[in-house]
Amino acid sequence: MNLPRRRSTGRITLSDVAAAAGVSPITASRALRGERGVAQELRERVQAAVQRLGYVPDPAARALASQHGSHVGVLIPMLSNALFVDLIEALQRVLRAAGYQPLIGLTHYDKSEEEHLLREQLMHRPAGLVVTGFDHSAGTRALMAQGAVPCVHVMETSDQPGVWSVGFSQREAAAALTRHLLARGHRRIAFVAAQLDPRTLQRLDGWRDEMQRHGLADPRLEWSNPAPSSLALGAQMLAQVMAQQPRVDAIFFCNDDLAQGALLAALRTGIRVPQDVAIAGFNDLPGSDQMVPALTTVRTPRERIGEAAAQMLLTLMRHGTPAQAAVDLGFEVVVRESA
Repeated sequence: MNLPRRRSTGRITLSDVAAAAGVSPITASRALRGERGVAQELRERVQAAVQRLGYVPDPAARALASQHGSHVGVLIPMLSNALFVDLIEALQRVLRAAGYQPLIGLTHYDKSEEEHLLREQLMHRPAGLVVTGFDHSAGTRALMAQGAVPCVHVMETSDQPGVWSVGFSQREAAAALTRHLLARGHRRIAFVAAQLDPRTLQRLDGWRDEMQRHGLADPRLEWSNPAPSSLALGAQMLAQVMAQQPRVDAIFFCNDDLAQGALLAALRTGIRVPQDVAIAGFNDLPGSDQMVPALTTVRTPRERIGEAAAQMLLTLMRHGTPAQAAVDLGFEVVVRESA
């Protein structure tokens, strides 16, 4: 088999692939991006040529030619929590199938770090952006407005015109779990929060809404720590809350890892759950159903958010208009033995 002549760099080019597949370079490019307008037979010919020639796309060349690259900038707070791992895996699965590569930046819940990362992302001409929530610096908002790059916000929704988002109501999810605890007869329900990021504070608002509605609001029931959420911190905060007088009869932890740590500490110290105190969490993280007792929590649709956000962004990057600007995927209160 005679391979096509390579350019001086020694790289097989998109033109080489197009010639081998018997299509135009434009058709080859569209086929590799997974655009629906390219016939399946043509896509298969292009893919066969790619495999045969060992073609590796040049992101820099593609960015120069098209004014944007083949990657999608994704800004999330952290990867130490399964919450964002589930979302990223779903995003990557959908985007890679369409020919795009996620480029992940970790903001660590720091607005200035997010702005710095966004500036770096935009220097590489991303085809699109996925950002977490809406609590951004003025500089970040200006960059997103001026960059002319399609952007989808995840984990929250907004009805602001021109804003694309996929998520659910953190506030209403917390209110729903609080209503469940109230329906079980609990009245001194503590809210225990860590990290104190915007979504945690929205959950605090949801808990407050229901406690105030029932005339049960008490500032002494609010416990917060700005440290990252963890099992160890959950155990520590359980001890602090249980030492309070008068004693609480239920604890709503803002995240499952805190609640899991509290359940393990309760086993060690002889605190009976839910007889002495009911314990509930948020997010239904892996392992919550295996705790003793199994953890009552709110199941959040992280994987579905990732998939829907990727599909919305693909539509925007292809110059289409998504059917909905704000997609609310809801939540589920999962009742188990702990509360």
